[in-house]
Amino acid sequence: MDLKQLIQDFDQIGGRLKINLTRRPDPVLSIDIEQKEHDECFVLNARPTHVRALEVVDLQSPIKHLLLGTKLGSYLCGRDESHWFVAAIPEEPHVTSVPEAMEALKPDIVLERQDELRLSTEERMQRQNRAYIRQGEWFFVRQPHLKADGHVILRNEPLSRGTGSKPHIVDEVIRFGGDTVYVSEFAPRGFTAGEYADWMARNPDVQVWWREARVNAMVYARGRVRHPDHETIVLKHWHQVAMNRENEAPAMEHVRFID
Repeated sequence: MDLKQLIQDFDQIGGRLKINLTRRPDPVLSIDIEQKEHDECFVLNARPTHVRALEVVDLQSPIKHLLLGTKLGSYLCGRDESHWFVAAIPEEPHVTSVPEAMEALKPDIVLERQDELRLSTEERMQRQNRAYIRQGEWFFVRQPHLKADGHVILRNEPLSRGTGSKPHIVDEVIRFGGDTVYVSEFAPRGFTAGEYADWMARNPDVQVWWREARVNAMVYARGRVRHPDHETIVLKHWHQVAMNRENEAPAMEHVRFID
């Protein structure tokens, strides 16, 4: 793809793109959001051969989104509230438009609920509708009949996808099931008990703060959900929490953006 055209396409959605060409073996291609004070821009690092294979598959100027196709996968680039973002799209289903990419990122519970309520295409593209409320990569699906009786309610609990991103803080959370993991700067995605014991045995002199967390749990949230880059939302009832499907995308390893 012509580099000038690529820059113009990002300009059409109101974004600014920097391109760094490299002949080094790594990175083959990466897409970042660079932030300096109050200025943000997209940064593409790539080999010349990979840049030529880039394609803007779809561009939606009114909502400030475009779908970028590469040899390594597809990326949704756009504006979410007050910040730019990049999201790697799962390989299945294959997408050819911005609306399809947005749907591909939604977890199953969200797709099922919006189908039950027969949401229109316009409604499905909103951050808040009759099926869910979204804040960043997190979806909250209302569960009006859920009772917290007998369950521990966690206060000011962080929601994190475990990649070093800034957590979303929830007033009240309850969890059902799941597996215990140990999280630190050395294990942002969490170690199992066995991995944690092995790491500690190999690094007895390293001072690290660890915290216990749960993975694969059913998570429900109520109250305020706060994040420095997003408008605070208020959940008046219990909502099931589900993360978008970006972590399922092989291209995710080539995305390093500010959340």
